[in-house]
Amino acid sequence: MRLLFLGDVMGRSGRDGVTERLPGLIARYGFDFVVVNGENASHGKGLIESHFQALRDAGADIVTLGDHAFDQREALTYIEREPSLVRPINYPPGTPGRGAMLVEGRNGHRVLVVNALGRVFMPPVDDPFRAVDAALAQAPLGEVADAVVVDFHTEATSEIQAMGHYLDGRATLVVGTHTHIPTADHRILRGGTALMADAGMCGDFDSIIGTETEEPLNRFLTGLPNGRFTPAEGEATLCGVAVETDPRSGLARFVAPLRVGGVLAQSLPEFPEA
Repeated sequence: MRLLFLGDVMGRSGRDGVTERLPGLIARYGFDFVVVNGENASHGKGLIESHFQALRDAGADIVTLGDHAFDQREALTYIEREPSLVRPINYPPGTPGRGAMLVEGRNGHRVLVVNALGRVFMPPVDDPFRAVDAALAQAPLGEVADAVVVDFHTEATSEIQAMGHYLDGRATLVVGTHTHIPTADHRILRGGTALMADAGMCGDFDSIIGTETEEPLNRFLTGLPNGRFTPAEGEATLCGVAVETDPRSGLARFVAPLRVGGVLAQSLPEFPEA
């Protein structure tokens, strides 16, 4: 089974990049299941319903969120009727939506997708480790789920590393989102779980983490706001990670970064021959 995870979609540039390139990537590599983090897809903060649907139409089986999950107020309502939209599982009880979903992929594979929010340098939330534990107990890898993907939306690379080791042998892929910067630490842990500290973003990298440079620079130099952050709208680099699973265990047997388009060095997965 082949999985593709794409990092934070940032504004119009990121949406256009996914719409233009994702269908071709699915066709070229035969991805069975695609997860896309969409929490910055609408104007850099949150996700409105039409933009969510555009990501789904491009090929995303599940769209995950993060700390900006409800910045667009309409998300509070439409998330309830959209089972393929997953918000952090460790938001307090009563938060609209769901934090985990077991979904059937293109070829009948059952994939559990869990979204969690970190606690280091983040707003207060419940314990992500226990929350993810509970979700995996409901659909164990190799028994109920053919693959398990955990999107851990966190600021600190140490926290995502800890989650990867905590879930080693119980998840197919543990991947970080939020920082918008793709890391070079993709690997398969001893127990068979693929880990990458941050998938990066789908957006314009001729920017400051996807934002036009003027206002972030102003705030770094003066400490004072002089306007709003505006998403950069040049050509996007799609950043993510590709995984191939062992059909017997559901664990990872191959992992590679994916970067295509825009200004970053390109990287496409070279899957081993069957």
